[in-house]
Amino acid sequence: MQQIEQIKQYADALRLTMVKRSPEELIHRAQLDKPSYAEFILDMLYREVQHRQSTDLQRRLKLARLPKDHQLDSYNFNFANGMTPVQLKQLRELIWLEQNYNLILMGPSGTGKTFIAAGLVNEAVKAGYKAYFKTMEDIISILKLKDMTSSALNAHNRLLKAHLIAIDDIMLFPIKKHEAVAFFNLINHLHEKASVIITTNKSPKQWAETLEDEVLATALLDRLLFRCEVVKLEGKSFRMENRKTIFNEKNLTKSGES
Repeated sequence: MQQIEQIKQYADALRLTMVKRSPEELIHRAQLDKPSYAEFILDMLYREVQHRQSTDLQRRLKLARLPKDHQLDSYNFNFANGMTPVQLKQLRELIWLEQNYNLILMGPSGTGKTFIAAGLVNEAVKAGYKAYFKTMEDIISILKLKDMTSSALNAHNRLLKAHLIAIDDIMLFPIKKHEAVAFFNLINHLHEKASVIITTNKSPKQWAETLEDEVLATALLDRLLFRCEVVKLEGKSFRMENRKTIFNEKNLTKSGES
């Protein structure tokens, strides 16, 4: 027992979480399998590396702040109009991310913009990239509070070091002049250093109207569109077509007939 405790202490000092958590299991497995010394050490280190990679992935997925629905394997090509299987396959390969390309997903509400953006962030995180999903409101809040709170400052620093940032519902609501300038400065910093995914239901012309500054809107678009793929999504809202109800429509129909 004393040896087990010493193993746990040394493992804790070396931050070997798996060894610290279950040295008894490792020893019991070795007694059964009778590996060589090299095989035993190799297996122990392999398990530790696997655990660290899994823990790191879960941490980065949590920081990405993905919405509930983001698994691109479930993308419904029969419903959506504007994204082909070939296009989505190419986007999922993330070659564009290596080249610092941007992606603009444009279309009415409910046509899959957010789902695709979140799905690509998910794929990027799993591939080892620093990727985050934010609404435009999140971004503005971070920019406003970064000089006031440590949490906002940390979030801002993560954005500056990101490989990919998805910004959902850009220009959906009017923003103040100083907020627009701060947003431009962020995009300008990321320009050709990281990739940005934009989802929007407004045309570039409407961006100028939302910002109430054509010069600023032009400068913003100039940086986003320099290396960029624009995908226009069309069709009816998936959410409205598949909306949930608390009522049993079959029973309602019967009661209406009577």
